[in-house]
Amino acid sequence: MEALKINVLYLDDEQQNLQSFNAAFRKHFNVFIASSTAEAEEILEENEIHVAISDHKMPGATGVDFFESLIEKNPDVIRILVTAYTDLDIVIEAINRGQVYRYFTKPWERDEILGTVYGAFKIYKDRQDAARLSEQLKETNEQLEFMLRQRLIS
Repeated sequence: MEALKINVLYLDDEQQNLQSFNAAFRKHFNVFIASSTAEAEEILEENEIHVAISDHKMPGATGVDFFESLIEKNPDVIRILVTAYTDLDIVIEAINRGQVYRYFTKPWERDEILGTVYGAFKIYKDRQDAARLSEQLKETNEQLEFMLRQRLIS
């Protein structure tokens, strides 16, 4: 998947984490970094983001809160939660409210993130392809129904 760059948004309120993520993955992905949910929402409005990764503990809103709002506006974006805490309640909330694809604890492993983002992007592309094929099928079906009605009228 090296030929097509994957657009990854990384949301974290700690600048050091943002810089580390960008340095580790900028050669593999188009990395967009945000230190607040407002900044992340601006990036999402201006760019097609395939995968969103968010820290859980954020000022003002949690990563799960961000993902929950993301589902309403950009449901196709694949969501990954990262946190320094291993609280089962956070994981359950992330799955139920944020519909996350994966959950990682800090510090994250570079190769694990790489593999996960590539897997998430495959799901993103499969969903896009399925939607496109479904739309084509719907259009073809409408054309066939029209042709059938024309034959019945004639």
